Amino acid sequence: MEANELKDLRELVEFLKDNKIAEFDLERGDLKVRIKFTGPPVPAAIDYTQLATLIPQQTIAPAPLAAAAAAPVSTPAAEAQAPAENVHEVKSPIVGTFYESSAPGAAAFVKVGDQVEVGQVLCIVEAMKLMNEIESDVAGEVIRRIVNNGQPVEYGQPLFAVKPR
Repeated sequence: MEANELKDLRELVEFLKDNKIAEFDLERGDLKVRIKFTGPPVPAAIDYTQLATLIPQQTIAPAPLAAAAAAPVSTPAAEAQAPAENVHEVKSPIVGTFYESSAPGAAAFVKVGDQVEVGQVLCIVEAMKLMNEIESDVAGEVIRRIVNNGQPVEYGQPLFAVKPR
């Protein structure tokens, strides 16, 4: 499997999990892939490098994925902390890559201490080559940026902590 095909497969798996699709079949030429999720949702920490060893006509089953997911997952300390009272978390509406600015080297949309309004662009989350502007859903002061520039983010993952006015 080529690197771009593996990346496409990763995005497909994330899409299926996010949309709670339990079963999916894909055929492209001599490559056949069958993905079936059973039981509790599949954790996000899957070792996708194991998928690169698949040969055409082989079925992807949940058992190898579950074994790969057993590896410990590190979480940033900011995520481990409970949100303070009267703090609103702006969360990612999609799975993708977090960017604090519109282009490399450009100024960040917002920084800690900035006052933001409802609808103001806070960041961009890139998903499948589409740049999605993430807007504030509350007016207030940005007190913390929870993720780092270029970091992958999950659906519902907090991006910013904003103290509402």
